[in-house]
Amino acid sequence: MTYLAASGSELTGRNMWVCGALCRARAPAQLEQRLLPESRRRRPASASFSASAEPSRVRALVYGHHGDPAKVVELKNLELAAVGGSDVHVKMLAAPINPSDINMIQGNYGLLPQLPAVGGNEGVGQVVAVGSSVTGVKPGDWVIPANPGLGTWRTEAVFGKEELITVPSDIPLQCAATLGVNPCTAYRMLVDFEQLQPGDSVIQNASNSGVGQAVIQIAAALGLRTINVLRDRPDLQKLTDRLKNLGADHIVTEEGLRKPEMKSFFKDVPQPRLALNCVGGKSSTELLRHLAPGGTMVTYGGMAKQPVIASASQLIFKDLKLRGFWLSQWKKDHSPDQFKELILTLCDLIRRGQLTAPACSEVPLQDYLRALEASTQPFVSSKQILTM
Repeated sequence: MTYLAASGSELTGRNMWVCGALCRARAPAQLEQRLLPESRRRRPASASFSASAEPSRVRALVYGHHGDPAKVVELKNLELAAVGGSDVHVKMLAAPINPSDINMIQGNYGLLPQLPAVGGNEGVGQVVAVGSSVTGVKPGDWVIPANPGLGTWRTEAVFGKEELITVPSDIPLQCAATLGVNPCTAYRMLVDFEQLQPGDSVIQNASNSGVGQAVIQIAAALGLRTINVLRDRPDLQKLTDRLKNLGADHIVTEEGLRKPEMKSFFKDVPQPRLALNCVGGKSSTELLRHLAPGGTMVTYGGMAKQPVIASASQLIFKDLKLRGFWLSQWKKDHSPDQFKELILTLCDLIRRGQLTAPACSEVPLQDYLRALEASTQPFVSSKQILTM
Protein backbone atom coordinates (compact mmCIF):
# COMPACT_ATOMS: atom_id res chain seq x y z
CA MET A 1 0.00 0.00 0.00
CA THR A 2 1.50 3.30 -1.03
CA TYR A 3 1.17 6.54 -2.86
CA LEU A 4 4.81 6.93 -3.83
CA ALA A 5 5.66 7.26 -7.51
CA ALA A 6 8.07 5.05 -9.37
CA SER A 7 10.57 6.14 -11.98
CA GLY A 8 9.55 5.92 -15.60
CA SER A 9 12.03 3.19 -16.45
CA GLU A 10 10.90 1.03 -13.55
CA LEU A 11 7.27 1.56 -14.44
CA THR A 12 7.85 0.42 -17.99
CA GLY A 13 9.49 -2.78 -16.82
CA ARG A 14 6.70 -3.42 -14.34
CA ASN A 15 4.05 -2.88 -17.01
CA MET A 16 5.62 -5.62 -19.11
CA TRP A 17 5.52 -7.96 -16.12
CA VAL A 18 1.91 -7.17 -15.28
CA CYS A 19 0.88 -7.67 -18.90
CA GLY A 20 2.38 -11.14 -18.82
CA ALA A 21 0.27 -12.04 -15.79
CA LEU A 22 -2.95 -10.56 -17.13
CA CYS A 23 -2.87 -11.91 -20.64
CA ARG A 24 -3.55 -15.47 -19.51
CA ALA A 25 -7.21 -14.62 -19.00
CA ARG A 26 -7.93 -12.51 -22.09
CA ALA A 27 -10.46 -13.12 -24.87
CA PRO A 28 -10.49 -13.67 -27.76
CA ALA A 29 -7.84 -16.34 -28.16
CA GLN A 30 -6.03 -14.41 -30.90
CA LEU A 31 -5.40 -11.52 -28.50
CA GLU A 32 -4.24 -13.96 -25.85
CA GLN A 33 -1.78 -15.57 -28.25
CA ARG A 34 -0.34 -12.17 -29.18
CA LEU A 35 0.23 -11.15 -25.56
CA LEU A 36 1.64 -14.43 -24.25
CA PRO A 37 5.40 -14.52 -23.61
CA GLU A 38 7.34 -16.15 -26.44
CA SER A 39 8.06 -19.19 -24.33
CA ARG A 40 4.35 -19.92 -24.06
CA ARG A 41 3.28 -19.43 -27.70
CA ARG A 42 2.45 -22.19 -30.18
CA ARG A 43 3.06 -25.13 -27.86
CA PRO A 44 3.16 -28.50 -29.64
CA ALA A 45 -0.02 -30.51 -29.41
CA SER A 46 1.86 -33.34 -27.73
CA ALA A 47 2.66 -31.27 -24.62
CA SER A 48 1.36 -33.05 -21.52
CA PHE A 49 -0.63 -31.19 -18.87
CA SER A 50 -2.17 -32.29 -15.58
CA ALA A 51 -5.29 -30.30 -16.43
CA SER A 52 -7.56 -30.20 -19.45
CA ALA A 53 -6.35 -28.01 -22.30
CA GLU A 54 -9.94 -27.13 -23.22
CA PRO A 55 -10.58 -23.42 -22.55
CA SER A 56 -13.18 -22.49 -19.95
CA ARG A 57 -14.86 -19.24 -18.96
CA VAL A 58 -14.19 -17.23 -15.82
CA ARG A 59 -15.77 -14.12 -14.35
CA ALA A 60 -13.48 -11.19 -13.70
CA LEU A 61 -13.64 -7.51 -12.76
CA VAL A 62 -11.99 -5.69 -15.67
CA TYR A 63 -11.28 -2.03 -16.39
CA GLY A 64 -10.39 -0.75 -19.84
CA HIS A 65 -9.39 2.78 -18.86
CA HIS A 66 -8.54 4.72 -15.72
CA GLY A 67 -11.15 6.61 -13.74
CA ASP A 68 -13.76 6.25 -11.00
CA PRO A 69 -13.72 2.53 -10.08
CA ALA A 70 -17.52 2.42 -9.85
CA LYS A 71 -17.72 3.65 -13.45
CA VAL A 72 -14.85 1.89 -15.20
CA VAL A 73 -14.85 -1.57 -13.57
CA GLU A 74 -17.09 -4.17 -15.21
CA LEU A 75 -17.87 -7.82 -14.48
CA LYS A 76 -16.96 -9.75 -17.62
CA ASN A 77 -16.55 -13.31 -18.85
CA LEU A 78 -12.98 -14.13 -19.92
CA GLU A 79 -11.40 -17.17 -21.47
CA LEU A 80 -9.13 -19.25 -19.29
CA ALA A 81 -5.96 -20.40 -21.03
CA ALA A 82 -4.86 -24.03 -20.94
CA VAL A 83 -2.41 -25.03 -18.23
CA GLY A 84 1.13 -25.17 -19.56
CA GLY A 85 3.97 -27.22 -18.19
CA SER A 86 5.14 -24.56 -15.70
CA ASP A 87 1.69 -23.17 -14.93
CA VAL A 88 -0.72 -23.45 -12.02
CA HIS A 89 -4.52 -23.35 -12.35
CA VAL A 90 -5.93 -21.48 -9.35
CA LYS A 91 -9.49 -21.05 -8.14
CA MET A 92 -9.61 -17.73 -6.30
CA LEU A 93 -11.27 -17.92 -2.88
CA ALA A 94 -11.17 -14.34 -1.60
CA ALA A 95 -9.52 -11.05 -2.57
CA PRO A 96 -9.59 -7.74 -0.69
CA ILE A 97 -10.03 -4.24 -2.06
CA ASN A 98 -7.04 -2.21 -0.92
CA PRO A 99 -6.39 1.51 -1.35
CA SER A 100 -3.61 0.64 -3.79
CA ASP A 101 -6.16 -1.22 -5.93
CA ILE A 102 -8.33 1.88 -6.07
CA ASN A 103 -5.32 4.08 -6.87
CA MET A 104 -4.26 1.73 -9.66
CA ILE A 105 -7.71 1.87 -11.27
CA GLN A 106 -7.70 5.64 -10.96
CA GLY A 107 -4.27 5.77 -12.59
CA ASN A 108 -2.62 7.26 -9.49
CA TYR A 109 -0.14 4.57 -8.54
CA GLY A 110 3.53 3.81 -9.01
CA LEU A 111 2.72 0.59 -10.89
CA LEU A 112 0.12 0.60 -13.67
CA PRO A 113 -0.76 -2.46 -15.78
CA GLN A 114 -1.38 -2.38 -19.50
CA LEU A 115 -5.10 -1.99 -20.16
CA PRO A 116 -7.49 -3.71 -20.18
CA ALA A 117 -6.57 -5.17 -16.80
CA VAL A 118 -8.12 -7.35 -14.13
CA GLY A 119 -8.32 -5.53 -10.80
CA GLY A 120 -6.86 -6.69 -7.52
CA ASN A 121 -3.31 -7.24 -6.30
CA GLU A 122 -3.91 -9.45 -3.28
CA GLY A 123 -5.92 -12.52 -2.38
CA VAL A 124 -5.80 -16.24 -1.76
CA GLY A 125 -6.68 -19.08 -4.08
CA GLN A 126 -6.71 -22.86 -4.08
CA VAL A 127 -4.71 -24.85 -6.60
CA VAL A 128 -6.90 -26.85 -8.97
CA ALA A 129 -4.22 -28.35 -11.21
CA VAL A 130 -0.53 -27.93 -12.02
CA GLY A 131 1.57 -28.27 -15.15
CA SER A 132 3.71 -31.33 -15.78
CA SER A 133 6.97 -29.63 -14.75
CA VAL A 134 5.66 -27.95 -11.59
CA THR A 135 7.08 -29.14 -8.28
CA GLY A 136 6.47 -27.90 -4.74
CA VAL A 137 2.84 -27.01 -5.45
CA LYS A 138 -0.02 -29.48 -5.66
CA PRO A 139 -3.81 -29.41 -6.06
CA GLY A 140 -5.49 -28.32 -2.86
CA ASP A 141 -2.68 -25.99 -1.76
CA TRP A 142 -3.43 -22.37 -0.92
CA VAL A 143 -1.45 -19.75 -2.80
CA ILE A 144 -1.10 -15.96 -2.80
CA PRO A 145 0.52 -13.62 -5.35
CA ALA A 146 4.28 -13.22 -5.13
CA ASN A 147 4.07 -9.73 -6.67
CA PRO A 148 1.41 -7.13 -7.51
CA GLY A 149 -0.38 -7.06 -10.84
CA LEU A 150 -1.76 -10.60 -11.08
CA GLY A 151 -5.38 -9.44 -11.11
CA THR A 152 -7.02 -11.32 -8.24
CA TRP A 153 -10.59 -10.09 -8.70
CA ARG A 154 -11.71 -13.13 -10.70
CA THR A 155 -13.07 -16.58 -10.09
CA GLU A 156 -10.06 -18.48 -11.42
CA ALA A 157 -6.87 -18.00 -13.40
CA VAL A 158 -3.77 -19.68 -14.78
CA PHE A 159 -0.51 -18.29 -13.42
CA GLY A 160 3.13 -19.18 -13.75
CA LYS A 161 4.44 -21.06 -10.71
CA GLU A 162 7.00 -18.32 -10.02
CA GLU A 163 4.17 -15.81 -9.61
CA LEU A 164 2.74 -17.62 -6.58
CA ILE A 165 3.70 -18.37 -2.99
CA THR A 166 2.25 -21.31 -1.09
CA VAL A 167 0.73 -20.48 2.30
CA PRO A 168 -0.55 -22.80 5.02
CA SER A 169 -4.22 -23.70 4.67
CA ASP A 170 -4.66 -23.98 8.44
CA ILE A 171 -4.87 -20.20 8.92
CA PRO A 172 -8.21 -18.34 8.63
CA LEU A 173 -9.29 -17.51 5.08
CA GLN A 174 -9.49 -13.76 5.75
CA CYS A 175 -5.97 -13.80 7.19
CA ALA A 176 -4.64 -15.56 4.09
CA ALA A 177 -6.48 -13.21 1.75
CA THR A 178 -5.02 -10.11 3.43
CA LEU A 179 -1.57 -11.50 4.24
CA GLY A 180 0.57 -10.34 1.33
CA VAL A 181 0.43 -6.52 1.57
CA ASN A 182 -0.53 -4.81 4.82
CA PRO A 183 1.02 -7.15 7.44
CA CYS A 184 4.20 -7.34 5.35
CA THR A 185 4.36 -3.54 5.18
CA ALA A 186 3.76 -3.24 8.93
CA TYR A 187 6.41 -5.79 9.85
CA ARG A 188 9.12 -4.36 7.62
CA MET A 189 8.56 -0.79 8.83
CA LEU A 190 8.75 -1.90 12.45
CA VAL A 191 12.05 -3.76 12.10
CA ASP A 192 13.94 -2.13 9.21
CA PHE A 193 14.31 1.55 10.15
CA GLU A 194 15.07 1.76 13.90
CA GLN A 195 16.66 -0.76 16.23
CA LEU A 196 13.75 -0.78 18.66
CA GLN A 197 13.81 -2.64 21.96
CA PRO A 198 10.93 -3.97 24.06
CA GLY A 199 9.33 -1.05 25.88
CA ASP A 200 10.11 1.47 23.11
CA SER A 201 7.25 3.47 21.59
CA VAL A 202 5.95 3.77 18.04
CA ILE A 203 3.49 6.46 16.92
CA GLN A 204 1.30 6.11 13.84
CA ASN A 205 -1.60 7.83 12.10
CA ALA A 206 -4.35 6.04 10.13
CA SER A 207 -4.28 3.53 12.97
CA ASN A 208 -7.55 1.91 11.90
CA SER A 209 -6.25 1.10 8.42
CA GLY A 210 -5.20 -2.41 7.44
CA VAL A 211 -1.55 -1.53 7.99
CA GLY A 212 -2.38 0.30 11.21
CA GLN A 213 -4.17 -2.70 12.70
CA ALA A 214 -1.27 -4.94 11.74
CA VAL A 215 1.22 -2.50 13.29
CA ILE A 216 -0.67 -2.61 16.59
CA GLN A 217 -0.60 -6.41 16.74
CA ILE A 218 2.94 -7.00 15.49
CA ALA A 219 4.29 -4.26 17.76
CA ALA A 220 2.60 -5.92 20.73
CA ALA A 221 4.15 -9.24 19.77
CA LEU A 222 7.57 -7.51 19.70
CA GLY A 223 7.01 -5.87 23.10
CA LEU A 224 6.64 -2.37 21.65
CA ARG A 225 4.16 0.27 22.80
CA THR A 226 1.94 1.95 20.21
CA ILE A 227 0.55 5.47 20.21
CA ASN A 228 -2.30 5.40 17.73
CA VAL A 229 -3.72 8.54 16.14
CA LEU A 230 -7.27 8.61 14.76
CA ARG A 231 -9.45 11.21 13.10
CA ASP A 232 -12.43 12.20 15.21
CA ARG A 233 -15.56 10.37 14.02
CA PRO A 234 -19.07 9.38 15.11
CA ASP A 235 -18.06 5.83 16.16
CA LEU A 236 -14.82 6.85 17.88
CA GLN A 237 -15.46 4.96 21.13
CA LYS A 238 -16.43 1.77 19.30
CA LEU A 239 -13.30 1.99 17.15
CA THR A 240 -11.15 2.78 20.19
CA ASP A 241 -12.43 -0.32 21.97
CA ARG A 242 -11.71 -2.48 18.94
CA LEU A 243 -8.15 -1.22 18.58
CA LYS A 244 -7.57 -1.66 22.31
CA ASN A 245 -8.69 -5.28 21.95
CA LEU A 246 -6.04 -5.71 19.25
CA GLY A 247 -3.38 -4.50 21.69
CA ALA A 248 -3.24 -0.73 21.18
CA ASP A 249 -1.61 0.92 24.20
CA HIS A 250 -2.65 4.53 23.65
CA ILE A 251 -5.20 6.15 21.35
CA VAL A 252 -5.43 9.87 20.67
CA THR A 253 -7.31 11.93 18.09
CA GLU A 254 -5.65 14.23 15.57
CA GLU A 255 -7.04 17.16 17.55
CA GLY A 256 -5.81 15.77 20.86
CA LEU A 257 -2.31 15.33 19.46
CA ARG A 258 -2.08 19.11 18.97
CA LYS A 259 -3.06 19.99 22.54
CA PRO A 260 -0.49 21.16 25.13
CA GLU A 261 -1.51 18.26 27.38
CA MET A 262 0.56 15.93 25.18
CA LYS A 263 3.70 17.26 26.92
CA SER A 264 2.60 15.72 30.19
CA PHE A 265 1.60 12.54 28.35
CA PHE A 266 5.19 12.01 27.22
CA LYS A 267 6.44 12.35 30.81
CA ASP A 268 4.96 8.92 31.47
CA VAL A 269 5.38 7.38 28.01
CA PRO A 270 8.74 7.20 26.21
CA GLN A 271 8.94 9.53 23.23
CA PRO A 272 8.66 7.42 20.09
CA ARG A 273 11.74 6.83 17.99
CA LEU A 274 9.66 5.63 15.05
CA ALA A 275 6.65 7.30 13.41
CA LEU A 276 4.60 5.68 10.65
CA ASN A 277 2.81 8.11 8.34
CA CYS A 278 0.03 7.16 5.94
CA VAL A 279 -1.70 10.55 5.82
CA GLY A 280 0.70 13.43 5.13
CA GLY A 281 -0.14 17.11 5.60
CA LYS A 282 -0.70 18.42 9.13
CA SER A 283 -1.02 14.92 10.53
CA SER A 284 2.54 14.04 9.52
CA THR A 285 3.82 17.34 10.89
CA GLU A 286 2.34 16.46 14.28
CA LEU A 287 3.98 13.04 14.22
CA LEU A 288 7.34 14.70 13.62
CA ARG A 289 6.74 17.15 16.45
CA HIS A 290 6.45 14.30 18.96
CA LEU A 291 9.33 12.16 17.69
CA ALA A 292 12.33 11.68 19.96
CA PRO A 293 15.59 13.33 18.83
CA GLY A 294 17.26 11.25 16.14
CA GLY A 295 13.99 9.44 15.40
CA THR A 296 12.67 8.36 12.00
CA MET A 297 9.35 8.97 10.29
CA VAL A 298 8.50 6.46 7.56
CA THR A 299 5.88 7.52 5.02
CA TYR A 300 4.03 4.71 3.23
CA GLY A 301 0.86 6.51 2.11
CA GLY A 302 -0.65 9.90 1.46
CA MET A 303 -4.35 9.75 2.24
CA ALA A 304 -4.66 13.52 2.71
CA LYS A 305 -3.04 14.10 -0.69
CA GLN A 306 -0.97 16.84 0.94
CA PRO A 307 2.84 17.05 1.14
CA VAL A 308 4.87 16.05 4.16
CA ILE A 309 6.20 19.25 5.74
CA ALA A 310 9.10 19.22 8.16
CA SER A 311 10.42 22.40 9.73
CA ALA A 312 14.10 23.24 9.47
CA SER A 313 14.38 23.24 13.27
CA GLN A 314 13.09 19.66 13.47
CA LEU A 315 15.68 18.47 10.99
CA ILE A 316 18.55 20.53 12.38
CA PHE A 317 18.06 20.50 16.14
CA LYS A 318 16.34 17.13 16.50
CA ASP A 319 18.19 15.39 13.67
CA LEU A 320 14.99 13.69 12.50
CA LYS A 321 15.09 11.36 9.51
CA LEU A 322 12.43 11.14 6.79
CA ARG A 323 12.13 7.85 4.89
CA GLY A 324 9.67 6.20 2.56
CA PHE A 325 8.54 2.59 2.22
CA TRP A 326 6.93 0.74 -0.69
CA LEU A 327 6.58 -3.03 -0.39
CA SER A 328 6.98 -3.48 -4.16
CA GLN A 329 10.39 -1.82 -3.98
CA TRP A 330 11.35 -3.93 -0.97
CA LYS A 331 10.53 -7.06 -2.98
CA LYS A 332 12.62 -5.77 -5.86
CA ASP A 333 15.58 -5.29 -3.50
CA HIS A 334 15.23 -8.69 -1.84
CA SER A 335 15.06 -12.28 -3.04
CA PRO A 336 11.84 -14.30 -3.41
CA ASP A 337 13.07 -16.54 -0.60
CA GLN A 338 13.29 -13.54 1.74
CA PHE A 339 9.69 -12.63 0.95
CA LYS A 340 8.63 -16.23 1.57
CA GLU A 341 10.44 -16.11 4.91
CA LEU A 342 8.53 -12.95 5.80
CA ILE A 343 5.23 -14.62 4.91
CA LEU A 344 6.03 -17.64 7.08
CA THR A 345 6.99 -15.36 10.00
CA LEU A 346 3.60 -13.69 9.78
CA CYS A 347 1.84 -17.06 9.52
CA ASP A 348 3.53 -18.08 12.79
CA LEU A 349 2.11 -14.95 14.44
CA ILE A 350 -1.34 -15.84 13.09
CA ARG A 351 -1.13 -19.37 14.46
CA ARG A 352 -0.10 -18.04 17.87
CA GLY A 353 -3.11 -15.70 17.91
CA GLN A 354 -0.90 -12.60 17.79
CA LEU A 355 -2.06 -11.43 14.35
CA THR A 356 -5.57 -11.42 12.96
CA ALA A 357 -7.13 -10.08 9.78
CA PRO A 358 -8.42 -6.51 9.85
CA ALA A 359 -12.13 -5.99 10.35
CA CYS A 360 -13.63 -7.33 7.12
CA SER A 361 -16.92 -7.43 5.24
CA GLU A 362 -17.24 -10.29 2.76
CA VAL A 363 -19.02 -9.33 -0.47
CA PRO A 364 -19.90 -11.71 -3.34
CA LEU A 365 -18.08 -10.91 -6.58
CA GLN A 366 -21.30 -9.98 -8.36
CA ASP A 367 -21.94 -7.27 -5.76
CA TYR A 368 -18.63 -5.58 -6.53
CA LEU A 369 -20.19 -2.12 -6.97
CA ARG A 370 -21.31 -2.13 -3.34
CA ALA A 371 -17.83 -3.16 -2.23
CA LEU A 372 -16.10 -0.53 -4.38
CA GLU A 373 -18.37 2.20 -3.05
CA ALA A 374 -17.74 1.19 0.57
CA SER A 375 -13.99 1.14 -0.06
CA THR A 376 -13.96 4.80 -1.11
CA GLN A 377 -16.16 6.15 1.70
CA PRO A 378 -14.66 8.00 4.70
CA PHE A 379 -14.72 6.48 8.18
CA VAL A 380 -15.32 2.95 6.89
CA SER A 381 -13.16 0.75 9.10
CA SER A 382 -14.15 -2.57 7.54
CA LYS A 383 -12.07 -3.89 4.64
CA GLN A 384 -14.14 -5.15 1.73
CA ILE A 385 -13.26 -8.70 0.67
CA LEU A 386 -14.62 -10.12 -2.56
CA THR A 387 -15.59 -13.79 -2.31
CA MET A 388 -15.73 -15.99 -5.37
